[in-house]
Amino acid sequence: MPDIPIVETFDLCRRDAERGQVLLQPTSFSLFAGDRVAVTGPSGSGKSVFLRALALLDPLDAGRIEWHGKAVSRIRMPQYRRHIAYIRQRPAILDGTVEDNLRYPYTLRAYRDVRFDRERARSFAEQAGRGGDFLDRYASELSGGEAQITALIRVLQLEPEVLLFDEPTASLDPESSHAIEALVNAWLDPADARRASVWVSHDLAQAARVSDRHLTMRAGVLTEITQPAAPPGTQGDVREGTR
Repeated sequence: MPDIPIVETFDLCRRDAERGQVLLQPTSFSLFAGDRVAVTGPSGSGKSVFLRALALLDPLDAGRIEWHGKAVSRIRMPQYRRHIAYIRQRPAILDGTVEDNLRYPYTLRAYRDVRFDRERARSFAEQAGRGGDFLDRYASELSGGEAQITALIRVLQLEPEVLLFDEPTASLDPESSHAIEALVNAWLDPADARRASVWVSHDLAQAARVSDRHLTMRAGVLTEITQPAAPPGTQGDVREGTR
């Protein structure tokens, strides 16, 4: 296991700007290469606040984030966001075909040094149980699960180091949920332990499937359970959310 985490937070804190309410208590957290982390907790407990802070999508009120042992400065932020990918519950899908959606990132300045690989995209689709014609489907024809698969492939093809999942399957049927889990599991190949994921979920069974570390969030406080996600009605040993 590497000594330096991919991402490490130090006393990360978020407040509601209007009410002054603390949304995320000072949180220190380490994510190492090969980690598969699940975060569960009640609605409104701060899970999404933590994940968005980790992705640097919202301004921090206190604390700092390090990436490979170095502070994420304003200059380094574009590179950080390129390697730390946030996948939300409701994907943003463009008009046109699935392939049009997959090609879109390559029109952005941050990705002009890489090119779209259609065969690789088809391979990702097959890992999610979709046929060779999936890339030719129109976005308007996609189910919610297929739209989420499209959004996930769009991210995976860009070779991020870390995936941050904000309840990506919460509104999907079981078949679509398992297809997305299968795609993520293939991406997190144990033979290539450079990658990591953090998956926010309200489903304890799913949390157990997608993780080897389980954290809980309550009232903005992140706590790590020292054993895999326990079934309802049982209780595991816990410690503060630092590795």
